[in-house]
Amino acid sequence: MILNSVFKNTVLLFVILMISCGSSSNKNQTNKNNYPIADIQPFVKPIISEIQTGADNFGAYTSLLKDKKVGVVTNQTGGIHKKGKMIVLNGGEADETDQDISIVDLLLNQKIQVSKIFAPEHGFRGTADAGEHVVDGKDTKTGLPIISLYGDNKKPKPEQLSGIDVMVFDIQDVGARFYTYISTLHYIMEACAENNIPLLILDRPNPNGSIIDGPILEKEYTSFVGMHQIPLLHGMTIGEYAQMINGEKWLKNGVQCKLTVIPCLNYKREMEYSLPVKPSPNLPNDQAINLYASLCLFEGTNVSVGRGTEMQFQIYGSPYLPKSDFSFTPIPNFGAKEPLYKNQLCYGENLTKIEKVNKLELKWLIKAYNTTADKSKFFNDFFTKLAGTKKLREQIEKGVSEEEIRKSWEKGLNDFKEMRKKYLIYN
Repeated sequence: MILNSVFKNTVLLFVILMISCGSSSNKNQTNKNNYPIADIQPFVKPIISEIQTGADNFGAYTSLLKDKKVGVVTNQTGGIHKKGKMIVLNGGEADETDQDISIVDLLLNQKIQVSKIFAPEHGFRGTADAGEHVVDGKDTKTGLPIISLYGDNKKPKPEQLSGIDVMVFDIQDVGARFYTYISTLHYIMEACAENNIPLLILDRPNPNGSIIDGPILEKEYTSFVGMHQIPLLHGMTIGEYAQMINGEKWLKNGVQCKLTVIPCLNYKREMEYSLPVKPSPNLPNDQAINLYASLCLFEGTNVSVGRGTEMQFQIYGSPYLPKSDFSFTPIPNFGAKEPLYKNQLCYGENLTKIEKVNKLELKWLIKAYNTTADKSKFFNDFFTKLAGTKKLREQIEKGVSEEEIRKSWEKGLNDFKEMRKKYLIYN
């Protein structure tokens, strides 16, 4: 009985804080450079002192969705993932969660009318292989239609948005330009702007949020694995990144989306943040997420990054690298039905135990190129899309040192950092 009273008092505190903070929202403001910024909702006092995601901060957004028909862009990373710690309102009562709660279930629990689910690469449940075509379907739990944004179309069609009053975006990013969830964000923003649908983003920490590094994408190499002229590691949350897309008018014809960001609580960019669930099938842990940007460049070469093993993006190797003490043999598994070099012995390097990297690490890529059996077969055309420039491949082929390669990025990185400042939420 005492615990229940505490919960009710907490709910009351939420309401009071929302009312008192409401006037501090920056709705409809512009900054000194006169670009529109998102409506950043008030910070609601957290129940506990650890980092809270935008989804955890439900007191700041559920009232905005009442009596609206809602579309939700999400996957297995959305919702609440803090068992036994978060409080969820349920018909006016307050309870601790005893299980993970998807954002769709959370909204339905709050009597909010969810109309459709939109799913990015890997699908709503996050089980499809990288690059695998994902079809539309129906959620077996809720019966809601699921619209795939990694199948016949990557941008929602007007008919798919019909009847939706507001769109909610709740997906975990990892801070790399070629991680396609931010490409899906771009197309969602564009479709919402064109169809006059407000977009509400539930922000989440960037696990690589303190790293800004790599070559800037050159416009002629724009693709779904590189939509914008930013470095390979951008150091922003998805809410901050959405503000940049809007402010820089990167959407088609310069349209801008009516954007609301629900911020994280107790979050600073330099904080360590361990993801509670895999953001995609081949990023199984913190080590893989930290090494992802550095090792993903191997996907544009003849080197495996461990798909088809249990150490994806923590190892690399191929049959064409010199024999060494470390080897692995890829076999089909969850997230890799047909892995590169299936059933073939690969030699390479095990990075599972190395310390966290704080930059885009090039030494493994350069080492593999210098020791491969046939350098002419090392790179493929996908490398330029991933790098966002032809220059990096040319530099490696010419034997340019890592120090000189990094020096060639300096001006672009400095210009980006300056542009980035005005879109940051967590200074």
